[in-house]
Amino acid sequence: MRDVPGKGRERSLIAFPTDVGPAEAELTRPVAPPTGLLVLGHGAGGSIDSPDLRAVTAAALDAGIAVARVRQPYLVAGRRAPAPAAQLDIAWTAAVEHLGALLRAQWPALRVAVGGRSSGARVACRTAGATGAVGILALAFPLHPPGHPEKSRAPELEVSVPLLVLQGARDPFGGPDQFPAGVAVHEVAGADHRLAGPALAAAVSVAVNWLSATLASA
Repeated sequence: MRDVPGKGRERSLIAFPTDVGPAEAELTRPVAPPTGLLVLGHGAGGSIDSPDLRAVTAAALDAGIAVARVRQPYLVAGRRAPAPAAQLDIAWTAAVEHLGALLRAQWPALRVAVGGRSSGARVACRTAGATGAVGILALAFPLHPPGHPEKSRAPELEVSVPLLVLQGARDPFGGPDQFPAGVAVHEVAGADHRLAGPALAAAVSVAVNWLSATLASA
C-alpha cells in the first residue's frame, strides 16, 4: 500500500484541547488549494494507521482533498480502552470544528466531510448535525454486536446529509444486506470487519469519487 505522504503534499501534527482532554490530528493536504477537507476517526481498537484509513487518505489526497486523521483523547493519554460514547462525541465535534476553522482561515469556502472506521464511523454519524459536515463516509460500520442482530445501531444511520458505507461482505458486525433500505452501502468483496484485502482499493476508489461529488455539490 502506498504511504500517505508524497510529493506535492504537506503534513503536520496538530494538538488541540477539548472538554474531555487533549486530542491530536495528523493533517495532510495538497500543496494546491484543497477541494475539501475530510476528517476521519479511528476504531475502538485505536489506530489512525489502519489499512482502510490509510487507503482512503491516500486516494483522497490524490483527488485534491485535504485529510485529517484524528486521535481521540483517550489514545493521546495512552489508554487502550475507549472513552464513553458521550466523551467521544464531544472530542470529535471539537476536532472537526478546530480543523475546519484552521483551513477555512485560508480557504473560507472550504467544505468539510467526516467519516471513520467502526466506532469512528458511529461517532461521525451521531455528531453530523453538530459538526455541520456535508457528507459522511462510514468504513466498517458496526451495525450490531457479533451474533446479536437484535441490538441494532441502525438509528445512528438516520442522518440528514449524504452517507456512504463501505462494508465487508463477511463483516460479523453486520453484512451489507442487513442495512436498512435507503442507506447507500458498497460491499467490499471478501472482506471482514478490517476491510483489508484485494478488493479494498476498488472500494476506496468508489468512495473517493462519491466524496468528491458530494463536496462539489454541497
